[in-house]
Amino acid sequence: MWTTPACEVAAPSDPLGETLHLLRLTGTLYCRAELTAPWGVAVPALPGCMTLQVVTAGRCWLEADGVEPRLVGPGSLTLIPHGIPHRFRSDPQASTEPLFSIPVQRLSERYEIMRYGGGGELTQVTYAVLRLDHVAAQRMVAQLPTVLHLDRFDDETGWLHSTLRFVAREAQALRPGGETMLTRLADVLVIQTIRAWLDAAPEARQGWLAALRDPQIGQALTALHRTPERDWSVIDLAREAGLSRSAFAARFTALVGEPVMRYVAAWRLQLAHDHLGRTDEPLPVVARRFGYQSEAAFCRAFKRAYGVPPGRLRREPVPDRRRADRG
Repeated sequence: MWTTPACEVAAPSDPLGETLHLLRLTGTLYCRAELTAPWGVAVPALPGCMTLQVVTAGRCWLEADGVEPRLVGPGSLTLIPHGIPHRFRSDPQASTEPLFSIPVQRLSERYEIMRYGGGGELTQVTYAVLRLDHVAAQRMVAQLPTVLHLDRFDDETGWLHSTLRFVAREAQALRPGGETMLTRLADVLVIQTIRAWLDAAPEARQGWLAALRDPQIGQALTALHRTPERDWSVIDLAREAGLSRSAFAARFTALVGEPVMRYVAAWRLQLAHDHLGRTDEPLPVVARRFGYQSEAAFCRAFKRAYGVPPGRLRREPVPDRRRADRG
């Protein structure tokens, strides 16, 4: 499985930056598409995934439900963070073919080349399907809008243009190490796209993201996220925030939208749920890892939250997180 850790984007004293550092992505599919007009590709729902599309030559129309169709030109990227169905077309009237019905040339388990269309004007797209591998990252991505788009004309610092040049070069001629390079570049593009949205969007100043930005509450959240196994109390977290117990509890609830200890319990169980699907650790070890003094207490809390005991969850088949199913 290709799991690529996010690059350092901020010092540990920056709670929002530290959460971005947890944005670990697993690439399940990378595709270089050479599309000649007329053409249309319909991407199905991909639950639990985000998709990244980089137009390296030509142009195309992007459509998704609830979003105005957009003409996407060379040097542009689109991030669809919630795995919703969407469509790319050479023009708004072109018919579409389901993504996984189009023949491809497989270069490896996860990298492929698609050549498709009617022989007219060429559009080249590099496409990535990515999974998130940390609960904090999943919670952050849940706050994102349906579609994020960055254009080279909005790139004041030049990072987008430079990175896309690398993407185009690596996708055009897959050299030794090229697959690894593309996975790293995809990570950089996703992180930078989210950072750009966090810096500019009013919605990024609300709810859980606002709590991470808050000088006091953000520090408490960071401490909890780093050490979920600690026997946290409201007083302990208030101390991390540098606030009185009552002031901290009120401010936490106002920003996060739920009381402190409810958040602590939910956070631990989310981490445990994710961990159970990835490891064979014995339940007592998992219980201690996420702050429970006994296996029995952990099992009761888990069943209340998810409706099944953790042992049953582990006995059920776990979906293969390593690849997108092409059929």
